[in-house]
Amino acid sequence: MIDLYFAPTPNGWKAAIMLEETGLDYRPILMRLSEGDQFSPHFLAISPNAKMPAIMDHAPDAAWGDDPVTVFESGAILLYLAEKTGQFAPPPSDLRAHKELMEWLFWQVGNQGPMGGQLSHFRNYAPEGDRDYGFKRYLGEYDRNLGVLENRLEDRDYILGDYSIADMLAFPWAFIAKSLGATLAEFPRVADWRARIKERPAVQRAIDLHKSQQNRGQHRADNNTVLFNQSAASLRLKPKGDGA
Repeated sequence: MIDLYFAPTPNGWKAAIMLEETGLDYRPILMRLSEGDQFSPHFLAISPNAKMPAIMDHAPDAAWGDDPVTVFESGAILLYLAEKTGQFAPPPSDLRAHKELMEWLFWQVGNQGPMGGQLSHFRNYAPEGDRDYGFKRYLGEYDRNLGVLENRLEDRDYILGDYSIADMLAFPWAFIAKSLGATLAEFPRVADWRARIKERPAVQRAIDLHKSQQNRGQHRADNNTVLFNQSAASLRLKPKGDGA
């Protein structure tokens, strides 16, 4: 059994898609982010960054020993699950393919994902008077990343050729393009890639997980300081120099 600490967001979908695709037995634990579940001592011990998704694998491979294994950060989770199951990733022994996998995992978690997240904030959650510059800035970066993906898909159906965790990581932030105020009209290969992945039953099950709990603008920066405007105090961190 794997515990999946989850909320129905693009980042949460990544881990849910992989668990659904592999058929691993898992239990989704809904994180009420607007109420501060991510700051509980229990969750911080699993995910020090106070972000979901995170997993706890109660039956890891023997090499890990007898204790459960916890993993935080979506890219690390998908890589862990790919190595655990031997699915949806080239083996490390295939040096070139593994190198490409790592490049695209890092591209997603360092570029496409953060730019999409910031765009979402300024489109949907920032105070009305503070939206314009941030929205224009991150829409440009979001589109730039769509262009990177469009080029990559020129001669292949999926990022690595075969469907893999690289696609699972990148898909959710392309899936919600319309709600971000963006369009795939100038990126036909990305649109086709998105449609192929969206048709997968495992992907559909993951996207439907706790769908009714999505934040559809009801929790914003101007009415929820738990979910937005976080600080070190949220993590119960002590400032440097206090003797701790």
